[in-house]
Amino acid sequence: MMDLRSDTVTRPTPAMREAMVHAAVGDDVWGDDPTVLELQNSLARSAGKEAGLFLPSGTQSNLAALMAHCERGDEYIVGQLAHTYKYEGGGAAVLGSIVPQPLENEDDGSLPLEKITGAIKRHGPGLGAHFARTKLLALENTFNGQVVPRDYLKAATELAHHRGLATHLDGARVFNAVVAQGITLAEACDGFDSVSICLSKGLGAPVGSVLVGSQELIERAYRWRKVLGGGMRQSGILAAAGLYALEHHINRLADDHANATFLATELTQIPQVTVLGHATNMVFATFPEEDCAPLQAALAERGMLALITPESRFVTHLDVNSEGITLFINAIKEYFA
Repeated sequence: MMDLRSDTVTRPTPAMREAMVHAAVGDDVWGDDPTVLELQNSLARSAGKEAGLFLPSGTQSNLAALMAHCERGDEYIVGQLAHTYKYEGGGAAVLGSIVPQPLENEDDGSLPLEKITGAIKRHGPGLGAHFARTKLLALENTFNGQVVPRDYLKAATELAHHRGLATHLDGARVFNAVVAQGITLAEACDGFDSVSICLSKGLGAPVGSVLVGSQELIERAYRWRKVLGGGMRQSGILAAAGLYALEHHINRLADDHANATFLATELTQIPQVTVLGHATNMVFATFPEEDCAPLQAALAERGMLALITPESRFVTHLDVNSEGITLFINAIKEYFA
């Protein structure tokens, strides 16, 4: 079985499972699970932040952050294609009563600085009652696999802070950016008041994200985690997988990036396929619409899972190697032959 649908499909390695079996545990809701505390503290230090909070999912981590930054009726500026706006069920609005102000993303995932400035609502006598209070700028890195330029992130966060806004980074795949740029996690998180870091994508843990930020912000997020149903008990078993991933699976993300490049190169050799581009561990390609469903079925019969659509996305991860990609390419070639 080879699965290119997403890097969320990764399975714990035998060594990771072993670490989970032997994890020291307590009660995380009481705040005394030693493995959770180690994970939170370790990741916060690496990110250059004061504190961390282990949550069950990236969706809940982002939502707890937004609710910690904003009150009911406040507004956050976000990209039209950002996960926190488009792909997380509208949780900020539904559960947090936070008003999204979506802006159109540029191709590289950025939001034009002039549009951010234009979206910030004015407040003062005779004005404040009319508008939601703009409180937060939320960005995402990587964005569709692309590493958002560091100079842009610096300019955007400085603009937000200058205008009195807090900043949040959906860093679900921030370690892909770290490896691709050859920088530290702290450098990737610089300028952001909070960062959500997913452990269950390229890092290969079975579940979980860590939200990092100031001690005060994390204390507010801790309360919202409880309200959202994210308080877990002996969650050190899960945190142990995250710790193992941080120790063993960061540098190997470079293999995923190399495999994505290999996949993109090989797909370009198939006349019926048009490669739209690739970045870090993602490849984007188009297929003839009439071939999508039968090709997907043919691949599934060979134990290869991929979403074949007129605009397909393939994602490499630790359960995908170059040999598997070669088999995948050959299967596509045989289908079209």
